[in-house]
Amino acid sequence: MKKELPTITCLKIMLFIAVFGFLSMSVIAQKQMENLDRGVLAVRTSSSKVLVSWRIFGTEFSTASYNVYRGSTKINATPITGASNFEDTTTTNSTYSVSAIIDGVEQQLSNTVNTWADIYKKIPLTPPPGGTTPDNISYTYTANDVSVGDLDGDGQYELVLKWTPTNSHDNAHKGYTGNTFLQGLKMDGTILWTIDLGRNIRSGAHYTQFMVYDLDGDGKAEIACKTADGTIDGSGTILGDKNADYRDNRGYVLEGSEYLSLFSGETGVFIATQDYIPARGKVSDWGDSYGNRVDRFLACIAYLDGKRPSVVFTRGYYTRTVLAAYDYRDGQLTNRWVFDTNKKGNEKYFGQGNHNIAVGDLDGDGKDEIQFGSCAIDDNGTGLYSTGFGHGDAAHLGDFNPEHEGLEYFMAHEEANNPKVPQIDYRDPKTGKVFWSIPGNGDIGRGVTADIDPNHIGTESWASNGSGIHNTKGEVISTTYPTAGRRGASFNMFAWWDGDLLREIVDKTVIAKWKPETKTTEILLKGYNYDGMNLKSNNWTKSNPCLIADILGDWREEIIWRNEENTALVIFSTPYPTTKRIFTLMHDPLYRTSIAWQNVAYNQPAHTSFYLGHGMKKPPAPKIYLAKKEINSKRN
Repeated sequence: MKKELPTITCLKIMLFIAVFGFLSMSVIAQKQMENLDRGVLAVRTSSSKVLVSWRIFGTEFSTASYNVYRGSTKINATPITGASNFEDTTTTNSTYSVSAIIDGVEQQLSNTVNTWADIYKKIPLTPPPGGTTPDNISYTYTANDVSVGDLDGDGQYELVLKWTPTNSHDNAHKGYTGNTFLQGLKMDGTILWTIDLGRNIRSGAHYTQFMVYDLDGDGKAEIACKTADGTIDGSGTILGDKNADYRDNRGYVLEGSEYLSLFSGETGVFIATQDYIPARGKVSDWGDSYGNRVDRFLACIAYLDGKRPSVVFTRGYYTRTVLAAYDYRDGQLTNRWVFDTNKKGNEKYFGQGNHNIAVGDLDGDGKDEIQFGSCAIDDNGTGLYSTGFGHGDAAHLGDFNPEHEGLEYFMAHEEANNPKVPQIDYRDPKTGKVFWSIPGNGDIGRGVTADIDPNHIGTESWASNGSGIHNTKGEVISTTYPTAGRRGASFNMFAWWDGDLLREIVDKTVIAKWKPETKTTEILLKGYNYDGMNLKSNNWTKSNPCLIADILGDWREEIIWRNEENTALVIFSTPYPTTKRIFTLMHDPLYRTSIAWQNVAYNQPAHTSFYLGHGMKKPPAPKIYLAKKEINSKRN
C-alpha cells in the first residue's frame, strides 16, 4: 500500500520547490559583466576648470557615494551622492583619483590619472603597409571600425581596430581587395598584436564581423571572427594552407575552406578554430551566382542562457538565413544551436534579415533573443516571430517608450514595394505586433529613433521616406528634420554627450543638438576642424565614427574618429557637467551587447534596456554579476 505524506510535509515540499524555482530564476537573470576599474577621467574644459568623472558600477548603483582627490587632497566637502562628476576650479593640470564609500566605509582609491589638456586625446597609429593587387592596382590602409574590451584583465578597456584597404568592396561590386587586419591597442597607442586575415577573406563591410567580448568569464576578452586558409594570428602562426589563393579573376572568394576562429585578446593567438557554420555550399543557392548574397555575414553577443555570453555568427539575409550560436567554456568552443530557414517549419523566416543585428531580452524571460530585421530568433534557437516585411537597412532596439512595458523596435524597410510591406514600422519585439507603420513604396535606406524632443515622452523616429518625425504613437510632430551640418536630413548615429537626458545627433564628424522650439539644429562640435585636426568618418554614406560608446568617466558616451592621415585615433569626451546619476552604460547588458555589434555591417547606435531620456525614472540597478570578482575585488 502506497504511504501518503502528511499535508504539512507536502506544503513544505511545495514551498521549497517554489523558493528554489524563484532563486533559480534569479540566478539565471544575473548576467556576467566586465569587472572594470573606476574609469576616472579628468578633462580641462576651460582655463580655470577641470571636469572629473568616473564610473558608477551597476553592482553599487543604489548605495555608493564618492570622494574625489586632486593629488592627495580630497576636494569635495561632503561625499558625492548624485551624478558621478565633479567640476574642479583650478588652473593647474594635476592628477586625480576617486574612492567609493560603501556602507559608510571608504574603499581603496582608484588609479591616478592625468588631466587631458582638452576634451580629446590622440591615440597614435601606424598603418599597415599598402600593396598592389594581382591586377596591378595599388592600395593603402584606413583605420575603420573599433570595438572595446578588457583584453589583458587590468579592468581598463583596450581597443580592437579594424584596418581596411582603400580598395575594399561591397559584395555587389567586383574587384580584388587588400587584406583586412585586426589590431589590439592600449589607450596610449601601444600595439598588443596584429592579426592578418589573409587574402582569402575579402575586405568590405559585410565580410568581417569581429566580436570582442569575455566569453569564458576569466576577466579577459576574446576576439571572434570568420577566417580562412592564410589567416595569420598575433604570434605569426598561419592557419591552414599558407599558399592557398581562392580568389577568382573578379576578386571574389567563392571556394576554399572557411573557419570560425577565436583569438586571445591578450596575445592575438589562435585559441580555437572550427569550420564555419553554415558552409557556403552552392553559391547560387543563396540568391545569385556571382557571390553577393552568399557572403553576407552578421555577428553578435547574446546571453542565451540568461547568465553567460554566447557568440552568434550568421550567413545570409536576402534569402536563406542561418544563425549559429557558440559557447566558449573551459577552453572549448562548442556549437550551442543552429537556426536554418531551410529547415521545415522555418519558411516564414526566409529573407527577413537586415544589414545589421540586435540583441535583447525580447520576451522578458531573462534570456536574450536575436532581433534579426523583420523576424526574431528565440534564445533556444527557434523562431520567435516573423512579420514577413522582408529585408531592411536600418533598425533600432531598446526601451523607447516608458509608457509601454518592455522593449520596442523601429525599422526602415528596403523592400517597401508591395502593400504588405510598410516603409517604416514601430513594433513590439516580443510578438511582432506593429504599433504603427507608414505605408508606401520605395527603398527606405535610413531610419533612426532617439529622444531629441522633451515635449513628447519617449523617443522620436524618422526615416528617409519623408513622412516626418514621429512620436511613440506614430503622430507627426515635425516635417523638418535634424541636419547636423548636412544639406539634407541626418539619419546615422547618436550619442548621449551633453549634460541632459536628450540624445545628440552624430553625423560625419559633427555633434549636433535638435532645437524643437525653432526646428533647427545647433552644432556643438565640428571634428573636421577641431584644434586644427582634420577628422574623418567611415563607411562612405554611413558616415559613422570608429566607435561611440561609454568607454571612460560617467555614463555619457565618448566618440572616436580617425584623422585624415590615419596616424591617430582621436577620442572625444564631453565638456559638460551633468546632474543625472546613472550607472556606467557598459553594465546594462543590452547596451553592452549593442557596443559589441555596433561595428557589424551598417553601423547602428547602441541603446539601453531601460528608458534613458527626458522624463525618465531612476533606472533599476542591473541584474548582473562581475566576472572573476574574487580576483579583481580590490580594484575600484
